[in-house]
Amino acid sequence: MKSNNRILRSAVAAFFAAVVFAALSVSDANGQGGVLKTILDRMDAHYKGLSSLKSDVTLVKYNSQIEKSDTSVGSTSYLPKTAKRVMYVRIDWTKPVAESIVVVGESYKMYRPALKQVITGKANNSKSSKVPGNALAFLSMSKTQLQANYAVEYFGEEQIQGGTRTWHILMTPKTATSYKTAELWVDGDGMPRQAKINENNNDTTTILLTNIQKNITISADSFKLNYPAGTKEVKG
Repeated sequence: MKSNNRILRSAVAAFFAAVVFAALSVSDANGQGGVLKTILDRMDAHYKGLSSLKSDVTLVKYNSQIEKSDTSVGSTSYLPKTAKRVMYVRIDWTKPVAESIVVVGESYKMYRPALKQVITGKANNSKSSKVPGNALAFLSMSKTQLQANYAVEYFGEEQIQGGTRTWHILMTPKTATSYKTAELWVDGDGMPRQAKINENNNDTTTILLTNIQKNITISADSFKLNYPAGTKEVKG
């Protein structure tokens, strides 16, 4: 159960690292000049123009202590926060087990059919490993805060799984966090297609978004978890 909690938490963190980091827009980070400025400007434009997102998700969680990787496959839906609406996120895992997590504003629910259990709570107020803390920390930061808190480096052009050509950038927190760095692979439209979180204990979480649909109609009702009567609710 603890392992599954970490997978769910890391998945949301990686996903939002990909989406929310796109809010960055700096003119000349680390002296790398025009290429990095172009990347970050396109990411900024993409972020501002993104009203919704759906995609398939592949998550690879690497445990450095036992040198083993676990892979999860599923789908995600996302509605960004606006002046009239809180943020909505949903991730539905189908492999290796069926599990779902929904975050609406500051509240979350995690449904585990196999355990007939739903975990609920306030994400920003919880220190539990069940809560996607890193993700919501990113979401609570303004663009100015992101610019102030991360150093950005350009690593070059790379082709990711599926053949998409991307720019590879590294983001290093300027102050101590629960992870060392975050890497992003960004396509020509400024869309982060892949993200990798390098944690302080040398574990890594890599998330790949495929079959992406942007700016489509997504009902807020689709972020409601449906589960049978008798499912046990547990406070997180």
